[in-house]
Formats: sequence, C-alpha cells, structure tokens
Amino acid sequence: MLAAEAGAARNTIAAYRSDLTLASQAAGGALAQADAAAIERVSEQWRALARATVARKAAALRRFYAFLVDEGFRSDDPGAALPRPGQARPLPKVLSHADVDRLFAVLGERLARVPPAALDLRMAALVELLYGSGLRASELVSLPRAAIQGDRPYIILKGKGGRERLVPLSDRARAAVAAWRAHVPAESAWLFPSGKKHLSRIRLYQLIKALAAEAGIPPDRVSPHVLRHAFATHLLEGGADLRALQAMLGHADIATTEIYTHVDASRLVTLVNERHPLAEALGGGGKRKRHSREGGDP
Repeated sequence: MLAAEAGAARNTIAAYRSDLTLASQAAGGALAQADAAAIERVSEQWRALARATVARKAAALRRFYAFLVDEGFRSDDPGAALPRPGQARPLPKVLSHADVDRLFAVLGERLARVPPAALDLRMAALVELLYGSGLRASELVSLPRAAIQGDRPYIILKGKGGRERLVPLSDRARAAVAAWRAHVPAESAWLFPSGKKHLSRIRLYQLIKALAAEAGIPPDRVSPHVLRHAFATHLLEGGADLRALQAMLGHADIATTEIYTHVDASRLVTLVNERHPLAEALGGGGKRKRHSREGGDP
C-alpha cells in the first residue's frame, strides 16, 4: 500500500519494514493479531528511546493497524493504545556564512592546482549543488548524467512520495557540474558514478566530513543535510518567500519549512528597530525619544 498507493520513497518503506519487524519481535510474533497486552509489551521496550523515535515507531504501527481495519482484516483498531509523545521539534543544525566561506575557500585552493584533480572537481560540484540548490543527499547522488544542462537554470526532481519539483540552479553550480562531467564516462548513467552504481549517501557523508575537517570546522557540525539546512536558512535571511522555499525543498507541509524561520536574537532586535511602525520614535540604544508635553516638563 505504501509503495503503490501512497508513493512512499524506498527509504521510507525500509524504515516502516524495520519498525514493524522489531515490533513483531517484541510482541512475540503475529503482530497483525496483537492484543492490548502485546501492544503494551511493545511500548515498554520503547521507554529508553528518544521521543521522536517513539513517535515514529508508534506512527508506523498506527498506520499498519489502520490499514488492517480498512482492508477488513481486523474489526478493532488497537493503535489508539499506542503512546503519543509530544514532539519537541529541534532547531536544525546550521552553518554560518563564515563557515560556508571556509568550506569554499578549501575547495578554491584545491581547484587552483593546475590541472585540478578530477575528484576535487567532483567535490566542488557536490557542494555547489548541496548548498546552492538544497538537494537531499539521496537526490544528489542519484542524479542522471544528463540531468543538468548548461543552458537550463533548473532541474526537475522527483523527491519523497514521488512528488516532482523544480529546483533552480546557480551559474556557479552549472559551471562546477560541467567541469566535473567532462571526467564522467559518456556511457555512465549517473552524474556521480561509483563502480556499477552511483556514489552512495554514506560516501557523500564521509566526503563532506573530511572537507569540514580540512576547513577547520568540527566534522560533527557538518553533513549533507546540514548544508541543505544552510541553503534554506540563508535564503530566508536574504528575504526569500517561505512558500517558494517550501517548493524548492520539496516539503509536503509548510510546517516542515517553518522550522527554518528561527533567527538569532541580534537579528530580531535589528528587525524591530528598523521595521516596526514606531521605529521612527526609537533612538539612543532602543529607547523611545522623549517628547515635551505641552506646557510641562519633558
């Protein structure tokens, strides 16, 4: 059902399979016929897990039992007994503009070598697409060789749930891809080939960590997804529209995109002082200007 009707991504289906398999083991098998006692045993084994993990596992089971009820395999839905931990959505890890500049400075030093190494050209193309277009790691590594053309400032991607979206490409990203593609065999199906397949997400993760270390940034602060976060956050800081950003990121729900609206305290203060309707009446470190009362003391 998830694959044929919901159009869920392969990774999503794998996650559901894993959660249901583990739940079945905890329930003693026969998960489809599990009673309230079996559901309680499953929930007990989740006590030490993070709230987000429990919420995900419970959601998978609820959807499973709802499917069984819809298809007539069960007359009752035990999913109501599953825990519903409140999810405190954490703020995403982000990089500052200075951090991004350091990453590109390292890439610039590598590309300054004559001639630049093919793997450095590949690294430049990967980072330009991650930070310049906000691609997901899985979307990036699986790009077809001909997906990006020099005369077309966008690509059309099929992301999660089979949803298509248009992703704009910067001139820098297209130039970096063109330089790298010259080293990709013409018969390759992938833009970033590796053996008989394409570059793996794990290998991309390792490459980004190594680049961060070379740039003097703690590797645990940087990942392909963090560069996607930086793309979104820096666009919003520059005045991008939230709905446009939602479309570029491929989020089904605007609430997912709203997580990037976090800003630091200094920017909030600046925003109030510069944009608030009473800003003209503010001055001297944010204090309201004193106005003399008619016929009275200031």
